[in-house]
Amino acid sequence: MKRIVTPDAVGSPAVGAVASPEVHLMTLNVRRRMAASVSPHDRWNRRAPLVSRLLSSERPTVLGIQEALPDQAVVVADALGDRYTCVGTGRDTDRRGERCEIHIDGDRMRFLDMRVHWLSGTPDVPGSRSFGNLLPRVAVQAEVEDLEVGSRFHVIVTHLDHLSEKSRRRSARLLREIARSLDGPVVVMGDFNGGRRSGVFAELTRDDVLVDTWGTAARRLSPEWGTYSRYRAPAAGGNRLDRILVSPSVHVDAAAINPVRFDGAAASDHEPVHAVVRWPEREPRPHPEPRPEPHPDPHPNPNPNPKPREDGDSPR
Repeated sequence: MKRIVTPDAVGSPAVGAVASPEVHLMTLNVRRRMAASVSPHDRWNRRAPLVSRLLSSERPTVLGIQEALPDQAVVVADALGDRYTCVGTGRDTDRRGERCEIHIDGDRMRFLDMRVHWLSGTPDVPGSRSFGNLLPRVAVQAEVEDLEVGSRFHVIVTHLDHLSEKSRRRSARLLREIARSLDGPVVVMGDFNGGRRSGVFAELTRDDVLVDTWGTAARRLSPEWGTYSRYRAPAAGGNRLDRILVSPSVHVDAAAINPVRFDGAAASDHEPVHAVVRWPEREPRPHPEPRPEPHPDPHPNPNPNPKPREDGDSPR
């Protein structure tokens, strides 16, 4: 039985590497590098090695990151190593700026498809914004094949607006509709900037398209820490702005929030969130009925190579 992770368990993974058929999902708001940090705890040159230690310890099967500038995304990729592969994009018109990315363990999984949605009324237009947010917001979607169990699933990683409640609600509605349209299990994770009683959470979980892994987990490996600590000591019962949601058919074996500290320092102002899941068993395909032998055509075509139709004779 895995022990409960507490802030005193310095540097300990919440989950760590798992074996198939279990899948370790993890989401982390990396916290963008600032030119002038208001606190020494926020300085990227101090936090970068802590992000590396965190990821090296956890070894997630699927990782979603948010708010990482391009150079910070390189640190994430280096910490995971060559075994992992990644898709993602920056939120701006030129696809630079703060990035949302999906990283997968390439020994177990492979990407089949990838798409980017800008959270606006024109989601295919890079840099677009129309929901009330001052800055562009983006969601990265990928279809992934779990090579060890033969299942396919979809992952969406996003970071909703921090100022506009209208933007968060409309973005959540768009994400829910995207999830509804996909065939197979869906994982949606990221920083939603809204807690359990928020309108964004209500929109995400409306109509039972998605469920929160924390609420449906068979086991919880940590207290319900708030996920936005701002480098302070973690608080039990605080708002969970960061979360992992899945299709109701996904088996959630465990969930955790890891307020990991390294010599008293945090890798980010957000706590990483974890879930251990198993994909639903695929229904066996019915065996096709044996096809009857074709009967001879009583009126065979006397011309086996007929002249092509003229344009005017083309069927409508």
